[in-house]
Amino acid sequence: MLNLFLTAFVTAFLAAGVRKPFLFVLAYAYIDIVAPQKVSWGFLQSIPISLIAFMGAVTAWAVAEDKSGIRFSPRQMLLFLLLVYCGLSTRGADFPDEALEKWAWVWKALVFAMFLPLTLRTRLRIEAFTLIMVLSVGVIVIGGGIKTLAGGGGYGELKLLVNDNTGLYEGSIISTCAVCVMPLALWLARHGTIFKPGLLVWLFALGICFSCLLMPVGTQARTGLICVAVLGVMMLRSVKRRLLYIGAIGALVTIAIPFLPQSYTERMSTIRNHQSDQSASTRVAVWKWTIEYAKTHPFGGGFEAYRQNVLSYDKIEAENAGDNNTAIETQRIEERGRAYHSSYFEMLGEQGYPGLAMWLLLHIMGVVHMEVIRRSYARNTSPELRWVTPLADALQQAQIVYLFGGAFVGIAFQPFCYMLVGLQCGLSAYIGRVKRAAPKPFRMPRQGAPALPASA
Repeated sequence: MLNLFLTAFVTAFLAAGVRKPFLFVLAYAYIDIVAPQKVSWGFLQSIPISLIAFMGAVTAWAVAEDKSGIRFSPRQMLLFLLLVYCGLSTRGADFPDEALEKWAWVWKALVFAMFLPLTLRTRLRIEAFTLIMVLSVGVIVIGGGIKTLAGGGGYGELKLLVNDNTGLYEGSIISTCAVCVMPLALWLARHGTIFKPGLLVWLFALGICFSCLLMPVGTQARTGLICVAVLGVMMLRSVKRRLLYIGAIGALVTIAIPFLPQSYTERMSTIRNHQSDQSASTRVAVWKWTIEYAKTHPFGGGFEAYRQNVLSYDKIEAENAGDNNTAIETQRIEERGRAYHSSYFEMLGEQGYPGLAMWLLLHIMGVVHMEVIRRSYARNTSPELRWVTPLADALQQAQIVYLFGGAFVGIAFQPFCYMLVGLQCGLSAYIGRVKRAAPKPFRMPRQGAPALPASA
């Protein structure tokens, strides 16, 4: 039944794009986030629906869309340079076959991020794309949240729509992206026009946010806890009653702690001492290896370069031996081919210092641009533009959460995160068009300038 529903839904979504070309863009975002071809077991697995939606979006834009006033922003140029650089590094990769497999989806993520701002020409389109991102992640997290409440969570055990530990379905990745979605969901509840603010809209938005908060619990991903803490601190700037907000957060945490599974609290406690946890110790060892590797490979080793690492480290465990004595046991661990577990080290190892510099500049520019827009329109109360500052704030919060979460999970090329970049560029481009279209007042004559002659 699920297979038939997904097939019918995706087919209808793509067919609607023939009449309304922008729907191809929304369909691609939905397919890239939810991956219905993985959920389905029939027709959708046999055709490249992601490529069909992508080509449909580009072709429809080229043929039918208004292209007046198009400008390529500096961040889009930076995306293009990163695309070219990654393509060159793939040609000389240490593991050519494996690198080509990753390149097959990375180039689409980068190209779509460059292309997306060209299509987001109106507020309705910006809102529609934001809504699709939130609902698509909601499809994953709502089911995961229900399973978590029913006691079906655990590290590496929470089953989402599919039993696939890749993409957004990996525990740490979905925990990070779920927290990124929360400010966008709240913005839609406050300023949405497709689903106007109301009781049902707010209940649904709060339900999605609650499900997002359950993802770090269900997956027991320490990255998710860090992301929740970062978002909680950042939202202090946006709320009006800060003391009430702090008190409410403190009360909720106090109430929630007794209900958390013991396995969750035990795993979170390893954040303070990475040497007692093999997973955390592996990450530190990989990061050290990457730094040494970059010294001899400053331009990176191409995608999947981590496959050649050889790690050796000590795992330290402390056990109570009685009579106030503690027994310290050291175990030597050796591993091979472990992933980076960090976007920063992923970029350093695969694309070297130039790639890391471009990637950092891309995201730092995003944080700065959103701050500029946020401050520029903070006092604008006109119905046409009062939504701009809250959206810029939400996008900035989402990106900073991504940057903190990315320190502990390899999502440097995660397509969802590049959709955030494209959405930011689309908002900046929209604001630029609004400014250029605004009527300009007559310039006052300069002091001391000769007067114009009187007409006869």
